Formats: sequence, C-alpha cells, structure tokens
Amino acid sequence: MMKRKIVAGVAALGIAIALAGCSAGGRASTDGGGSGDNKGALVGVAMPTKVSERWIKDGDAVKSDLEKAGYKVDLEYGDNKIQQQAQQVSNMITKGAKILIIASIDGGALSDQLDAAAKAGIKVISYDRLLTGNKNVDYYVSFDNEKVGVDQATSLLTGLGIVDKDGKPTGKKGPFNIEVFAGSLDDNNASFFFNGAMKTLKPYLDDGTLKIQSGQDQLSQAATQQWDPATAKARMQNLIAKSYSGGTTLNGVLSPYDGMSIGIISALQGAGYGSSDRPLPIITGQDAEAASVKSIIAGQQYSTIYKDTRKLAKQSVTMAEDLLSGKKPEVNDTKSYDNKVKVVPTYLFQPTVVTKDNYKEVLVDSGYYTEADLK
Repeated sequence: MMKRKIVAGVAALGIAIALAGCSAGGRASTDGGGSGDNKGALVGVAMPTKVSERWIKDGDAVKSDLEKAGYKVDLEYGDNKIQQQAQQVSNMITKGAKILIIASIDGGALSDQLDAAAKAGIKVISYDRLLTGNKNVDYYVSFDNEKVGVDQATSLLTGLGIVDKDGKPTGKKGPFNIEVFAGSLDDNNASFFFNGAMKTLKPYLDDGTLKIQSGQDQLSQAATQQWDPATAKARMQNLIAKSYSGGTTLNGVLSPYDGMSIGIISALQGAGYGSSDRPLPIITGQDAEAASVKSIIAGQQYSTIYKDTRKLAKQSVTMAEDLLSGKKPEVNDTKSYDNKVKVVPTYLFQPTVVTKDNYKEVLVDSGYYTEADLK
C-alpha cells in the first residue's frame, strides 16, 4: 500500500499537466489517433531497467523498428524504480505521445498514468509484463508464459535424466534433490512461469522422484524481488546452509531467469560445487543472455529459455502502427491474460529451450548472436 501511495503522489502533478494539455487539443483522438494524420507521431516506450541485457535489447529493438517506420520515439528506462517509471510515463503523456508501449517494473503501479492516457485518447500496449488492475490496457504482446515455465521444468527433468529429449520418462527413480526459485511477485509473469513449472514437476514430486529438501515449494517462498541476482545468490546460500550442509547433494535448481542463475551458480561454487567430484546441479534459466549462454557452453548452467525479442519488438510496433492508422491489431489469445479488471487481447509467441546441444542453431544461425559474442 505504501508503494502505491508514493507512486500516486508523484504522479499527481504529471497527470494534471497531461490533462491540461489534453484540453488544449494536443492529444491523440479516442480511437488511438487513427482518424488523423499520424505520420511522425511520438510513441512513448517505457522499459524497466538497464541492469538486464535482455531489456536493453528490447528497448533498442522497439526504438529502431519505430524509427524505421517513421515515428519519433521517447525511450526511457526506469532503473527498477517504480516512482521513476511512473514519472517517465507521465512525462510521455505530457509530451504528446499517441501510443504508449510499457514494460512495467510493477504491473499494478501505473494505474494513474493509465487513466490519464485514456482521458487523453492514448492507446496502451503492455509489453511482455502485463499491466494489472486497470481497464485502460488495450493490448498485450508477450510469449506464452505458462509454456515458458513448462519448458523450464521439462529441461530440468531432461538434464537430470528423468525424461528424454522427447519428454518421455526414462524410468530413473532418484530421488533427486531440487530447489525452486521464482521471479518477482510484482511481475504478473512470475506466477505463470512458476505455476507452469510446478504443474510439470508435480507428478515427480508426488511419486518421490524429486524432493525439495528445504520444503519451500510455494511461490511466496521462492519469489525473488525484482528478479535480483544478489537476492537469488543469498537465498541459495541460505538453502545450502540449512538443507545441504550435512553432505546431502543438491541435484537441480529451477531458476526462472538467467541473471538469477548466475547468482545461484556463484553461491553453489562458493559451497564447493563445480568440481569433478561434486558437479554443479542442473540449473535452468530464461532470456538467453550472453553471460548465461557462455555459462551453458562452459557446462555450468544447463539451459535457458530463448525469447526472440526481435519478434516481440516488431509485433508491438505493428500493433502501434495499426492503432495509429485506425486498424484493429491482430491477436491470437483473448482468454488467458486477465489483468484483474479485464481480459486483455494478446499476441503470444512461443519460447524455445536452448542447451549446449542447440545454441548454435537457435542463437547463432538466426543472427541473434555472433560466434564472437559468445566467446
């Protein structure tokens, strides 16, 4: 509640200015601007942070595609500060942006800005992280987030040898000791990832093939605020001290994000894992960040989930262009993403599991990375 109050207070001045500007006729029409000439219109792009390589790539891709299409772009990064991102979005409204593309830090913290955008006739595209608790979210573009979790869990099972590459059980009974991590609770995607993964792991937990030694199997217990690698490292250290200090071996770690995986690996190496007689556990990830792909190549992290941000960027730009020209954007999911007020029309892409076996084919051959990027 305190977080919401802070954001609301900071937002008040920006919103008042935005609405005053709206009354002067400097805003898009209520149909998203499609009834006027929007050549060269300003599009506001709000990204959460530059700490993650992934979000830098997203921001650059969206900006580049919009500029190629002839639009002006105001690209801002919120530095993982909710208050800062709220002010940035308010400023975009004030500047006359006709479309907002927002990847939020906290999906429920921009309600005042969304209300102001709606009053100004500005359409809002929620980018990969769903904006929640407000009806003024027009479209959502993302990956199939539950499938991401399913794929992470399946790759963990594959790495442990419990299922083969086709997902078929091998007959290995274990027990294998695992620990599970989740993302930030203020990111709607975190629950999709975690629930998809735990649904996949449940049969093996139920029959004793897998065992979570710590007993921490709930989203609230596994959550990692702001997906922070240092927080993940500290939790892994605590888990090792409490559940694995008596000689019990940790065999696998479900990690939902590459940055967290790096922190987890650091904690494990500090506890003596990574030697020939005590190998690192099977560790998952997400986003195919260069550091983690290098880690996969080196045999440390086992897998990551690749989400081609170029496709995500292009789709968000296509949606923006459609809205600015008065067209209805294409979607392929109208049921899955309820933001607590409405089901948001969505365009979903499918994720891809990347391991040491296929990283060249998936990441290098597609042009996402060069060989030199991964040296």
